[in-house]
Amino acid sequence: MSKWPRLLRRKPMEVLAIALIGAGFVMLFQPFMLELFSYSFITMLVGTLMFIVVSKFPE
Repeated sequence: MSKWPRLLRRKPMEVLAIALIGAGFVMLFQPFMLELFSYSFITMLVGTLMFIVVSKFPE
């Protein structure tokens, strides 16, 4: 059994990273607010980098 806190384990953090990637896509394809479009790429990039790092976490 891992001694990592439950919220820092792989499954919850992967879900958060995937949610960030999905939010970035929604922000990219919405036609209403330029601010959301402006931050869409950085949101997807943070989600992708987070997913890469989190995939190394223990189960």
